[in-house]
Amino acid sequence: MAKTEKQNKKPAKSMESALWESCDKLRGAVEPSEYKHVVLSLIFLKYAGDRFEQRKQELIEQGLKEYIDQVEFYTAENVFYLPEECRWSYIMENAKQSNIFQIIDDALSNIEKKNKQLAGALPNNYYSNLGLDKTKFASLLDEINKLDTVKDSENDLMGRVYEYFLGKFAIKEGKGKGEYYTPKSIVNLIAELIEPYDGKIYDPCCGSGGMFVQSMKFVKAHHGNQKNVSVYGQENTNTTFKLARMNLAIRGISADIKQGDTFHNDQHQDLKADYIMANPPFNQKDWREDNQLTTDARWSGYDTPPTSNANYGWILNILSKLSTNGVAGFLLANGALSADGIELAIRKKLIENDKVEAIIILPRNLFYSTDISVTLWILNNNKKAHVVTKNGLEIHYRDHENEILFMDLRQMGVPFEKKYVELDPDTRDKVTRTYHNWQQEGCKDTYHNEAEYCYSATRSEIEQKGWSLVPSKYIEFRNRDEQIDFNTKMQELQKDMRELLKQEDESKKELEKLFEKLGYKL
Repeated sequence: MAKTEKQNKKPAKSMESALWESCDKLRGAVEPSEYKHVVLSLIFLKYAGDRFEQRKQELIEQGLKEYIDQVEFYTAENVFYLPEECRWSYIMENAKQSNIFQIIDDALSNIEKKNKQLAGALPNNYYSNLGLDKTKFASLLDEINKLDTVKDSENDLMGRVYEYFLGKFAIKEGKGKGEYYTPKSIVNLIAELIEPYDGKIYDPCCGSGGMFVQSMKFVKAHHGNQKNVSVYGQENTNTTFKLARMNLAIRGISADIKQGDTFHNDQHQDLKADYIMANPPFNQKDWREDNQLTTDARWSGYDTPPTSNANYGWILNILSKLSTNGVAGFLLANGALSADGIELAIRKKLIENDKVEAIIILPRNLFYSTDISVTLWILNNNKKAHVVTKNGLEIHYRDHENEILFMDLRQMGVPFEKKYVELDPDTRDKVTRTYHNWQQEGCKDTYHNEAEYCYSATRSEIEQKGWSLVPSKYIEFRNRDEQIDFNTKMQELQKDMRELLKQEDESKKELEKLFEKLGYKL
């Protein structure tokens, strides 16, 4: 039987997978772990070029054609003015020329020289020294040229590509790399929960800057003033630090981003932030030596976090940076909810000091880089009854001392690009409405504990459960078996093992071909 047209039609590739395939053709000259750096500076140039052309067209339509080469008419709208040789259109016109790598390096260098906020952020003589195949590189440029960055201006395109490439590299290596970009649906949820309308926002491990990008989107969507928000961040990896600088600069977001290890070289020691949003590395090992940071001011009043796992180091670092009414939303691996030993002692004191406001279990498969379920923690430095003005409106918070809200979202969200899940607007709206009704004065009667979804636990209940913060210890489950489904788990492991063995076989074949070319046989 002949296949129908619909059956013959292959599903469209995602933007990320198309870029990966184009980069994979460069294999040999560039290692997979380097692909993201090859792509991201080109995306920056595409972004900058598209924004320039958009602003130029606006000036023409406004009858200001004589000003299209006046720098101030671009910078006033947070758009980089680009000389002709730095524009994406010029790069594409010369994509197949022998000096294309030098053209790109010169464009990046000239843009950096003319824009102080990009100082040290862009690669220097990078493409000329990679030894790339010009034909294959032209194919990559063609893929990037397809990106509609104007349409995507509110999304974190750079962050999406960065995390997808990290995930692909992690799969090839057969292990996670401990670096995660936070999908925008999670960042949106955090922003909608803690509501960063104005004040200081801090991220101690800011990665590609995605938290800040989506935070500013939240402020804009709620008619807030971005000028009332100041951004502070720190990132340890130098290349990722540069990416964050690029990512924010292209959107006109002013930020005090520092490079360095947050634990050993805290660049914001005296900061007191109104809002903290973070996605620290999960279960980070050997983050300090036994004799280091034992009396650090950030753990004041608490035990020193263990060297074997940085989770509680991140919690106490975040807590130490909160202002009097500060609120933090951050992600951690689920193990932090019930870890014992020193971590139990710290967790007990956090609860006794009434700093933990909400614990929210998220669905699996939210990340490109890992499929595990993680926890969203919310810390609040002021759970007593108080009034806060946000975006010109007074919000009255009830006294909810000695209570913690537990929520389970594992059965929520919608499919995203086949194998992933995202928290859609309806899900986020339900969660934020539940949280704010529980939290705010006048809404208490509209909040109710709900089986398999949410429960407000008192401190005495938590003490009876051994100071555990695992939501399933408090939320009632009626229709769902909370025990591990052994068969399903084994099928998942079997699938993962098949994929790893397949990749190992492919790598072996490639190695055999390489030795044969050299005149040897394995």
